Amino acid sequence: MKVAYVVPRYGIQIRGGAETGARMLAEHLVADRGYEVEVFTSASLDALTWRDELPSGTELVNGVTVHRIESEEGRGEGFHPLSGRLLADPENAGADDSQRWVDLQGPRSPDLLAAVQASDADVIAFYPYLYYPTIRGLPLVRERAIMHPAAHEEPALHLPLFDSLFSQCRGFVFQTRSERRMVWNRFGVAATPQVLVGLGVEEVDGSAEVARAMFALGDAPYLLCIGRVDDKKGTGILWRFFRSYKERHPGPLQLVLVGQVVDPPEPGHDVVMTGMIDDESKWGLLRGAHALVAPSPFEAFSLTVVEGMTAGLPVIVNAVCGATREHCAQSGAGMWFEGFAEFEVALERMTGDRALHETMRQNGLRYVEANYRWPVVIGRYGAFLEQFAKGRSRAGSMRRTAGRSG
Repeated sequence: MKVAYVVPRYGIQIRGGAETGARMLAEHLVADRGYEVEVFTSASLDALTWRDELPSGTELVNGVTVHRIESEEGRGEGFHPLSGRLLADPENAGADDSQRWVDLQGPRSPDLLAAVQASDADVIAFYPYLYYPTIRGLPLVRERAIMHPAAHEEPALHLPLFDSLFSQCRGFVFQTRSERRMVWNRFGVAATPQVLVGLGVEEVDGSAEVARAMFALGDAPYLLCIGRVDDKKGTGILWRFFRSYKERHPGPLQLVLVGQVVDPPEPGHDVVMTGMIDDESKWGLLRGAHALVAPSPFEAFSLTVVEGMTAGLPVIVNAVCGATREHCAQSGAGMWFEGFAEFEVALERMTGDRALHETMRQNGLRYVEANYRWPVVIGRYGAFLEQFAKGRSRAGSMRRTAGRSG
């Protein structure tokens, strides 16, 4: 069985939702199922510029054959004004402007598309839906194509150009029920072969005591937020709500923000920013935290929430985000908020009710064991891929037989 992935960027040095998801699945298909797996991707690292930064060519990365192919253009000049105009009213976007939006968004690489078309893989998985490699590449190999949309509610999903793309896809892999429901409602693809998979958790060593010392946290209790420190990811709302909470409930509680800093909070001793850290430090912070907060309104899965539950943390999430709210509702291991009042109540209960905190901790551990350990995840994913490939083979055989009979 040979599977190919088409992703806009790929590598162990890349920390991103879709990119990390594709790499984890690819590596586990090799290690756990014995598949042959290849990846077609650009030479870029930065999803904001799509500038070529890595050497082009083919290399083996943790058992996966990776083909990095240079782009003719990364993020094109004029993309942001055009995107702002189109996404202000996406349902009425014109066809010509929409196609120009695809090319300007990047990474634009006709050579990458040619390589995908020449692949002899049984299944070609496009991940995620949003970028040039998927939009331009999937129609070229539609009979072998499945898509991991990694979709969440955002204006781009409502561009008319995606109606054609989703209708041409022969199979879908969803991460959560909320993603699946949203894609069904938007594109009417409930009858297309599909599977609900998610991602598995990969724990690493990491000491809470070492992490506390590294970031000068002392013995104070702290909330943990992992992800880009960016107002668009909800961290602006989080630190402002947290400061308001501390004014009404003085005490030693701190907020620790882990990730690339785009929009820093106002200075204050009760909010700690770590910047980018390694996995060992991240897991140390997870194991020492009182609760995890995931404030982003736009997530398709949120591996961070599942990692928090794995570390025994109750979670607080943004009610607007279907995926993270689903994790809380399905597990009984978290709460959600829309405004400050709900945030305050959730935090009061998380910090003041030990029995509730322990119940949520246990619920989260059970949820992860039942759904997001790799043997479970890769088992249902591999079964879907094999069934999809067999279905393709039968359909091809029927077409050839019909042709000879005619």
